[in-house]
Amino acid sequence: MVALHYLCAEIQAKRGLLLAAEQSIQTAKTILGGFANVWQQGRLAITSTGIAIFNADYAAALESTREALDCAERSGSRELKIPALGNLAYINVAQESIEAAKGVIGEVLGIVRRGEACEIGIRDTQMQLALTSGDLELARSLADEVYLTSEKLERGNSYYGLWHLLTRVKWLYRTGQADAGVALALDAIPRIERMADRNLLERMQLLAAEGLGRIGRVREGAQLMADAVTANPEPPLEMLAEASRVAGRLTAQDDPAAAAGHFARAARILHAVGNLSAGGEIQRDLRDSGARPQDANGHAAAPMGRDGLQPQPPADLRPPAAALTERIAALVDLAAHPPLLGAETLSLIADTRAALHARMVESGPGGNGEHAVADPGLISMPLGLHRDRHFSIVAQPQPTASSRATLLAIERLVHTALALVQARVQERERTTLWPEPSPEQQLGLVCASERMLDLVKSVRHIAASNLAVLITGETGVGKELFARALHQASGRRDRAFLPFNCTTVPREILDSQLFGHRRGAFTGALDDSPGLIRSAAGGTLLLDEIGEMSLEAQPKLLRFLETGEILPLGETRPQFVDVRVVAATNANLEQLVADGRFREDLYYRLSVIPLQVPPLRERREEIPLLVEHFLDKFSHELQRPLLRVAEETLHYLVLYRWPGNVRQLANEVRRMVALAEPGAVLMPEHLSAVITASRRTVPADQLVLEPTEMVMRIDQPLAAATEHLERALIQRALKSCNGKVDDAAKLLGLSRKGLYLKRQRLGIE
Repeated sequence: MVALHYLCAEIQAKRGLLLAAEQSIQTAKTILGGFANVWQQGRLAITSTGIAIFNADYAAALESTREALDCAERSGSRELKIPALGNLAYINVAQESIEAAKGVIGEVLGIVRRGEACEIGIRDTQMQLALTSGDLELARSLADEVYLTSEKLERGNSYYGLWHLLTRVKWLYRTGQADAGVALALDAIPRIERMADRNLLERMQLLAAEGLGRIGRVREGAQLMADAVTANPEPPLEMLAEASRVAGRLTAQDDPAAAAGHFARAARILHAVGNLSAGGEIQRDLRDSGARPQDANGHAAAPMGRDGLQPQPPADLRPPAAALTERIAALVDLAAHPPLLGAETLSLIADTRAALHARMVESGPGGNGEHAVADPGLISMPLGLHRDRHFSIVAQPQPTASSRATLLAIERLVHTALALVQARVQERERTTLWPEPSPEQQLGLVCASERMLDLVKSVRHIAASNLAVLITGETGVGKELFARALHQASGRRDRAFLPFNCTTVPREILDSQLFGHRRGAFTGALDDSPGLIRSAAGGTLLLDEIGEMSLEAQPKLLRFLETGEILPLGETRPQFVDVRVVAATNANLEQLVADGRFREDLYYRLSVIPLQVPPLRERREEIPLLVEHFLDKFSHELQRPLLRVAEETLHYLVLYRWPGNVRQLANEVRRMVALAEPGAVLMPEHLSAVITASRRTVPADQLVLEPTEMVMRIDQPLAAATEHLERALIQRALKSCNGKVDDAAKLLGLSRKGLYLKRQRLGIE
């Protein structure tokens, strides 16, 4: 299973599904945690290194490489040591650690056998090192040696052999053999396509596009570059840098300003990810192309540093529309990397001259990326989370309406870019080879509403503790499911989970049922009984309907919760038992305490961590998911395959109030499945009469709205609908409070500053 998951990770990485690949790696690590195997741990670390390199995360790649080398040392495995050293050499070359790279390459060449496929990878890294250090003669001899070895293995079509062609094409370009480089790149593209490695394919296509520009076929090169970029809508960061570098090469003659912008963006990305070797190529490209670093208006600028940052344009000039368009596209491309998104956003703000000052703010795990300021005119743009750090942009607009409008437009662009990245990730995850369950699915829950997802987060946060938990909610909402989820998320998952309903046994024997007894402790006690608490030792005990527990049994339960000790009937000494107690009830315990039917001290001891599960009518957005879940479950149980629910039927189910909550919904779907024929479409007539009778549809022309109601079309963009709703709520609040801003903000649940910012954005006087 471990091997299966890291092999899936390799395939997913080659398909460009890097997030899915990381999830497969995490799954393999979880499995390996229960079945120690040094060799598999090393293989997993090597795969993790490759994925980290694809992601341009060299810190993570170095950490995984060290783990792989440690496993190789412990296991004595040559098969682990060779690729681990090869990866280490590649990382050293990327970070321009020249001497370290030479030492590692020398070590691994002493292990690898001549003619092995992996020798091609090592020699290729050695050739990259030669190009980085400027030793073109060594690169020439290595190119010939690698070519001969590669041709003996699958006629150059081995995985290592095709990757080496990238280095060989770069060497041909460096030595003035552009025609030969283009021919080699174009010949390699169809061979790489058969391997279905998206990363390798795009790199070769971009190199071929660069070569076409070098030999004067710029239009063909631009078309090939466009095809490569379009085919991979979610490329790794280094691929974005490579695309920008090639774009700079292709546009250097026609538009030096645009070329400088492309080179600057490539340098910013490579500097951020730590690939110093590739960053050095940008300086060579600037020299080769004849383009000088320029600002967005085409004016000569100071030489570009390694970070690729550009000076601001003169205050009396504005950047051309083309430059702004490219920067907007860059926001979308870099949105998955908050620090780079911030750098690009700052560059865009500088070009527009819309801010007096702007900076990127970074906060630790406890922060939220926001920057608390007293000045209501300050604009904050959250950028997201990166390596447990929150990033945001804080900008002070120029004292003009147009500058504020420009900054607000940039803020919307950033927000849209972040939303687009999230949507892309979700869409691509649907195509994974081994789809990973969501956090709630891992706990056996079906959730979609914000309240329920927050409840799942709370369950995960408190799972590791041993504190008592009180779960409240109406009958049928799924209190026991959340108790099981709490147990599953805890370190007790491998021990017993015992649910006990306090109403299922007479009150006079409840004490014995919970705490146990010795033989002869009372009439009828013919044998020793451990009781539920001792039976659940090391695990979790759910006391359902805790509000029905007798007053006589409550003091003993309270003592157990406080001390962890029980005194079974007939025993003379207390016994310590390690059990986590979770209580659940649909009763109002506070009212029971007031009525004297439940001990106040026990109530406070049980409700250390209260969790309230909302009724189904307050989370109707989950009904379609639950219906799909139950339909699949009961179709298998009752052998009714290929059932579907009609859209109109779903409308009835969503609009019904469900007094019995999820349990009632499950029983309704079970009933429909049991009465349906295989392959049927479940129509409204299949529903219970009480559900169909509950719906009353009013024609739109007869609808009478209350003063506090409004009608909104749902076939519009979310941003437009949100703005429409916010505007209506703010205007009503201001009107009902006679224009008093403090009162209106309180009515809306906002701070005064929050209301001020919303009014500014919406233009509400």
